[in-house]
Amino acid sequence: MMVGGSANECCQVYTSIRKSVLEYNLSRVGMEKLGMDSVQKMSWESLELRIKKWIMAVKVAVRVLYPSEKVLCNQVFNGLRQLAESSFLELSRGSVMQLMCFAEAITISRRCPEKLFKILDMYETLSDLLPAMHAVFSDELCLFIRDETRRTVMRLGEAARAIFVEFENAIQRESSKISVPGGAIHPLTRYVMNYIWLLYCYVGPLNRLLGEKKKEKPKLAELENQVSSYFHEDDGDNFADKLSPLGVQIVWLTVLLECNLDGKSKFYKEIALGYLFLMNNVHYIVQKVKKCELSSLVGKDWIEKQSNQVRQHATNYLRASWKKLLSFLQDEGFHVGGTFFSGGNSKNVLKDRLRCFNCLFEELHRTQSTWIVPDAELREELRISIEEKVIPAYRSFLTRHQSIINSGRGQHKYIKYTPEDLERCLRDLFEGNSFPVGTRRMSFSVS
Repeated sequence: MMVGGSANECCQVYTSIRKSVLEYNLSRVGMEKLGMDSVQKMSWESLELRIKKWIMAVKVAVRVLYPSEKVLCNQVFNGLRQLAESSFLELSRGSVMQLMCFAEAITISRRCPEKLFKILDMYETLSDLLPAMHAVFSDELCLFIRDETRRTVMRLGEAARAIFVEFENAIQRESSKISVPGGAIHPLTRYVMNYIWLLYCYVGPLNRLLGEKKKEKPKLAELENQVSSYFHEDDGDNFADKLSPLGVQIVWLTVLLECNLDGKSKFYKEIALGYLFLMNNVHYIVQKVKKCELSSLVGKDWIEKQSNQVRQHATNYLRASWKKLLSFLQDEGFHVGGTFFSGGNSKNVLKDRLRCFNCLFEELHRTQSTWIVPDAELREELRISIEEKVIPAYRSFLTRHQSIINSGRGQHKYIKYTPEDLERCLRDLFEGNSFPVGTRRMSFSVS
């Protein structure tokens, strides 16, 4: 046919048949001919299934089908290099562009945080296939295919980075003012930390994508105070340099999350419950990082800072909740031996103090039994902290004023609880249930 001057006809027949065979084989592994408009109109659930098929199709195409077609082309057109190259390009170009067109359609679709992981799957797949793609399309005529594949990888990467920005914005925009009952874990906290956990599955590609952003400092002025300890202090650059690009990004996401949570804590009427809410949520963040092996990305310094933050919120809660109760157990208004400064009746003062103590304790018990500390270990630590403040102070108060307590009748009317009773009541706190305070009255004598 070459000698007879039918080279073009020969190539046309060959490429037509082999192109049909190639496209048939690709359709068997899931490739569909979809236009940009069709992709844009599809639901994300439908696209997720098609992305899975696309990944399978592009792997089979680059590793098996295209190399096989190129070998066959070279065998059929042995010694006719130019015809072999042009025939291979002609039969493969349409399917290559179809695969790249689908990927590009995904990159220009609406950018939502839930799309990140499928786009990362596509990015990682095509990035890993680049060397094989360049090898099979190494001919000069195929230069534009190599360039288009590289551009598609870049677009997928840019789309992933843009979704990161959108995720950051979504965290800041989440403005629900409905307080979580009992100061428990906010849905936003669970969502963000589960999202961050999924990022860990893409450490390699994300470190490549975010590498250029590693040394960037956040530009959001309104968050400068919150992130100063990480990025704007004298050692801020050193802190960032210790982490991988993904590690820096995760720290930044947690800073944005905690800033939002701090605003939500102000919606609670009880200041103490706001602190309990922050304690619970920051503790959840730290524990999620530890359990999901993210600690290797954020570093020990970050974990230590966050753990200190949990302790600070707990301290603020204790101060806001129990300081007033403990003030009723102070000796202001009493002389040693029980003589009142202002000349009033010491027994009456004592009765008033204990009456106020009982009322406030019962209110705290009734209220904070409905509050929640989901983590059992943290809940126990907080209860112990309360007991260490309240029980010794109460026992000491009764001991110091034992002479007044035992000097007359009716002490059972205002001494409602023994220290042991208080301790049992404190065990009810933070269970998320309502417990009635024990009301049995007891005579009390300090031994």
